[in-house]
Amino acid sequence: MLIQFCISLIFLLAGFVQGMTGFGSALVAMPLLSLCIDVKSAVPLCTLNSVVITTFLVLKLKKHLDRKEIFPLCVAAIPGMFVGVTLLKKVSSENLSIGLGVLLVTYACYNLLIKVKQRKLHPIWSYLAGFSSGAIGAAFSAGGPPTIIYATLNDWDKDEIKATLSGFFLFNSYLNATAHAVSGLTTVSVLSSFIYSAPFVLLGTFLGAFCYDRIDKSVYLRVIFAFLILMGTMMIVTAW
Repeated sequence: MLIQFCISLIFLLAGFVQGMTGFGSALVAMPLLSLCIDVKSAVPLCTLNSVVITTFLVLKLKKHLDRKEIFPLCVAAIPGMFVGVTLLKKVSSENLSIGLGVLLVTYACYNLLIKVKQRKLHPIWSYLAGFSSGAIGAAFSAGGPPTIIYATLNDWDKDEIKATLSGFFLFNSYLNATAHAVSGLTTVSVLSSFIYSAPFVLLGTFLGAFCYDRIDKSVYLRVIFAFLILMGTMMIVTAW
C-alpha cells in the first residue's frame, strides 16, 4: 500500500506539470517511479496515466484544437517511428541523447535571453516536426521536443500552443498504450497501480490547468523553456 501511495503522489506531481505546460509528465514520473518499481512496469504505467492527462487537456482545450495543425504531426510521426528504430540500430543512443539535449538547452536559453519573433510557419515544418518526434521517440523515448519547438516558434496564442501539444501527445499516448497492451507489458500489476494513481494524476492535471489559466503567454513560454532546459540537461547527464 505504501508503494501504491508513493506512486500516486508521483503522478499527482506529474499531472500538475503537464496540466501546467502541456508536456513533461514522463520527465517527472519516470526517474521517481524507478525508485519504486521496475522500468518494465513504469513505462506502461506512465503511458496509461498519460492517456488520462492528454484526454483531459484535449477535452478542456477542444475549442482551440486545429486538426489541420495536429494531423500532419501525427501522420508524419508514424514513418518517423520506423526510421527511429533503424537509427537506434545504427547510431549510439547516448550520442543522440547528448546531441538533442544540447540542442534543447541552447534553444531554450536563447529564447529566454533573446526575444525571438514568432511567425506563421510553412506547413512543411509540421511534417518535419512530427517526423522528427516519431524518430526520436522510437530511438530513445523522448519524442516531444521537436513538436514543442515547432509549437513555440509559431505565431499562436498560448491555448493554441497547448492544444496542439495535447492533441499530438494524445495520439502518441493511445498509440503507445495499444502497443504496450498488445505486447503484454500492461500486466495486472500495472493495471492495479493505474487504478490507484489515475484519480491522483487527474487531480494534478486539474490543478496544473487551473494555474495555467491564470498566467499570460509570456510567463507560459518561460515555463516551457525552463522545462526544456531541465529536459535537455537530464538527457545529457543520463547519457553521459
